[in-house]
Amino acid sequence: MSHNTTAIFGYNSLSYELITQLIKKQISIIILDSDSAKIDLAKKNDLTAYQLDYRQDDDLIEIGIGSTLNTLFCFLEHDSENVFLTLSARSLDKNLNIISLVNHPESAEKLLAAGANRIIDPYEICSNKVYQLLTKPHLTWLLDHVVFGRADLNMAEITIPENSILDKTSTQNLCIHEKYNLFLIGVVDKELGEKLYFALGEQDHMLDVGDILVILGAHRDIKHFKKEIGIID
Repeated sequence: MSHNTTAIFGYNSLSYELITQLIKKQISIIILDSDSAKIDLAKKNDLTAYQLDYRQDDDLIEIGIGSTLNTLFCFLEHDSENVFLTLSARSLDKNLNIISLVNHPESAEKLLAAGANRIIDPYEICSNKVYQLLTKPHLTWLLDHVVFGRADLNMAEITIPENSILDKTSTQNLCIHEKYNLFLIGVVDKELGEKLYFALGEQDHMLDVGDILVILGAHRDIKHFKKEIGIID
């Protein structure tokens, strides 16, 4: 087993996405679970996997805790299991980076007391995403059109021309996703330099002639928008 390995305890629906992301980043990982059927499935998916009883310190040492492992993800299905694993791993390695899933909010303090460096609450993450969609409807527009099937999307940089209707208009009042079926990614405010200010931030910008809008949308909608603001191709 190589050094700087990441171990994931628990092969289940909650750890699949984590495994996918770590593989994309070319991080060396091993999958561990007490269920032989899950280990067989992991191996069929070309993953390095071992059946292991997390309650045995000797087994934890054998897979690299205290030596080759630098990060441990506790993604077991019950909080009590994750607390026990965190306690055992921390007692074997004071410097191990331990990240644990929590299924019930009341277990978070127990996991932190057991030695976890970070807690992941999937339900809080989901609720935050829902809140963002409810409070930022342009995000819903982007998901609907990009994720769910629009193949005609283009990105364009549009410089605001002289005598444009956009001159002295704030970005918060543009509403181009409603008026023109476009999505505003950000603005390069020429008075502030070449930095792109993303429209998803909280800061509002007053537009001036010469500022650059970075937008996303269908070619025909972009063309219509450019005509409306005074640009003739």
